[in-house]
Amino acid sequence: MSLTTTEAPEQAGPAPVRPRPFAGRSPRDLLGRAVVYLLLAVAVLTVVFPVYYAIAGAFMGPSELSSYPPALVPHSLTGRNFTGAVDAIPLVRQYANSALVATVITLAQLVTSILAAYAFVFLPMKARAVVFGVFLATLMVPWEAIIIPNYLTLSDWGFGNTYFGLVLPFLASGFGTFMLRQSFRQLPGELRDAARIDGAGHWRFLWRVVVPLNKPALAALSIYVFLSAWNQYFWPLIITRTAEMRTLQIGLTSLRDSEMADPGLILAGAVLSLLPTLALVVFGQRFIVRGLTAGAVR
Repeated sequence: MSLTTTEAPEQAGPAPVRPRPFAGRSPRDLLGRAVVYLLLAVAVLTVVFPVYYAIAGAFMGPSELSSYPPALVPHSLTGRNFTGAVDAIPLVRQYANSALVATVITLAQLVTSILAAYAFVFLPMKARAVVFGVFLATLMVPWEAIIIPNYLTLSDWGFGNTYFGLVLPFLASGFGTFMLRQSFRQLPGELRDAARIDGAGHWRFLWRVVVPLNKPALAALSIYVFLSAWNQYFWPLIITRTAEMRTLQIGLTSLRDSEMADPGLILAGAVLSLLPTLALVVFGQRFIVRGLTAGAVR
């Protein structure tokens, strides 16, 4: 005789109640949050609107740019502003100059900052704090105080109107060394001891251990240096003499000359200048935040 038993179906419990985001908050708290969101929205619009209008205006014709009230959306897209900017100035050559100068400065500052920061953290050094303090003192010297001596020195050496003259004063940076030193100090000392036991010297330990473990700080420094070098204006203006050697930022000012004062050309050139910086900020934002905060907490 076989007995069959049937299990009672499980009764489903009450569905979980999801907490509402504003439940239990007083009207004063809700009003405060609404004011904060409103201020943030105004700040975002203040920052984004000039960028949007520059991009939209670069595709507008002269009639739309001079209309009143001003047009916010191009009715008919046109590329004449970009072709006009290329024909008005040697834009392609100046674009390449800016890219070359910014890339060389970025790579040079990365190498010099890595080596200097490693020396301050891992190499035995007498009066380390004093030497580092003197090193940081270079950050307190305003650029305007040394730009004329640098110009006279490089001109006497024959480096005026050359690529070498454009990049030489910026091959090393006290800020980069300070930033990477703070990041390198987060590494535990046991890593260096283990590398020494394995027979790794300073050079191998630097490029095989220290550099890979500090990629966020290196990426943040690279973005910062590239943006600074890309947006340079005064130094390329005084060290170069021909349009073929000048950078893009200097070339854009020539679009405002009286004989070619076309707002569409100026906006088109500004958009072309904005593209690399905008791409770096958008895709490298997380590296900037992680890199700048790497040495904040020990």
